[in-house]
Amino acid sequence: MMNMFNRIFKRLKVLILKPGETWQELGKQPENKQIFLTQYLFPLMGAIALAAFLGVFVTTKEFDIEIALKVTIRTAIAVTGGFYLAAYLLNEARKGIFNQQKNMDLCRFFVGYASAMMYVLYIVTSLLPDFFFLKIFGLYTVYMIWEGAGSYMRMNEGTRMKFTVIASCIVILTPFVIEHALRMLMPGFRV
Repeated sequence: MMNMFNRIFKRLKVLILKPGETWQELGKQPENKQIFLTQYLFPLMGAIALAAFLGVFVTTKEFDIEIALKVTIRTAIAVTGGFYLAAYLLNEARKGIFNQQKNMDLCRFFVGYASAMMYVLYIVTSLLPDFFFLKIFGLYTVYMIWEGAGSYMRMNEGTRMKFTVIASCIVILTPFVIEHALRMLMPGFRV
């Protein structure tokens, strides 16, 4: 188990620190959907949910299990739903806007890896909510998407900027929109 989280940490590190090189490596080798989900994405989402739970435990004077569970559920739904919705929307944009063949697996891989910085920020800001200003670093996702647009998604130079803008909006905003929709539609999730 620790070995798996070490691999995830290394993957996140290279995605964030060397996105251009990492996207090129990822583009050369075919990705296994099952390994991607079970050894990268789902454990990472579990870590985000655990951080949300522990964040309530660490930051409140009196630990309230109800609040901790609400925050955990809201965060887990926002991150997981954001991932799947972003992958779906990006796949639709490939066909409708960029006239490319739909490829849902490719879009899932891309969204999962392009969201690396956001996933790290979810963990850090859950455990250290006083450092909410760190969320501004989520904009680094735009650069990661720019790097992946060419070498991984095979966008030509003419459509790379347009793809980056559209994909960035999709990847960054979907978890945010889902989380705020949950707060509006389900008042019990407001904490």
